[in-house]
Amino acid sequence: MSSRIQKVFANKTKKLITFVTGGDPNYKTSKEILDTIIANGADIIEIGMPFSDPMADGPTIQLSSNRSINNGASLNTIFDLCYDIRKENKDIPIILMGYYNIILHYNIKKFIQKCSSIGIDGLIIVDLQPEEDSELYNLIKLKNIDLIRLITPNTTKERLKIITNKASGFLYYVTVTGITGQKSANLNELKNSIKKIRHFSKLPIVAGFGINNKKNVNNVCKITDGAVVGSAIVKIIENNLSQKKEMFKLIKRFIKDLKSGTKIWIG
Repeated sequence: MSSRIQKVFANKTKKLITFVTGGDPNYKTSKEILDTIIANGADIIEIGMPFSDPMADGPTIQLSSNRSINNGASLNTIFDLCYDIRKENKDIPIILMGYYNIILHYNIKKFIQKCSSIGIDGLIIVDLQPEEDSELYNLIKLKNIDLIRLITPNTTKERLKIITNKASGFLYYVTVTGITGQKSANLNELKNSIKKIRHFSKLPIVAGFGINNKKNVNNVCKITDGAVVGSAIVKIIENNLSQKKEMFKLIKRFIKDLKSGTKIWIG
């Protein structure tokens, strides 16, 4: 397991994990957005590797990928972004999230070597099934990079055994079936699913998809070890492309608000 991810989850406080697409809307602004997110309370950052056909993503994140690509972003751009963040911050875990084609096109060994040299802590590859991941898994295991698994409401017990067998870092529970940015989580279903997952793994479990405000974060954190927020942040970027100062101000306020939602009072 990545030591940075392990350290973040070492205490029992709930975690805020954020997602933005790397290079959206351009390199400079993307770096400032990530700096703002880190400075205002995110415990872990997920950076999306822009892709022309992001099938698991809703319209908001699809558009962010398009903006990034249209402004010249490539996987090397994302590595540069991560390198610049890591130079300034040695502690925050950085997760790359995306699709396997990007890695195959870049070359798997070269990709993992680059991740390791920069200090990337984990990968979420949304379309890579456990039965097809041996080449990637064996390489990242040698580099202490976590392969973070997605679990959905439809995941069976038999499938959970397979998924959790080689998972590391934390487990990412997708609260709704479908694409990102859609309906909110069913909390009763979430409670039952997390209880079931904990029978198969002692890894921390975070929940994402359909979580877009402080109340959602708070509700989810009462059940899980943390919450992932992505589309709602990306929407702020989309709505303020022509007014950067306003964009950063809104992101700062939003991250602080989300972070306050992770405070769970036990009385």
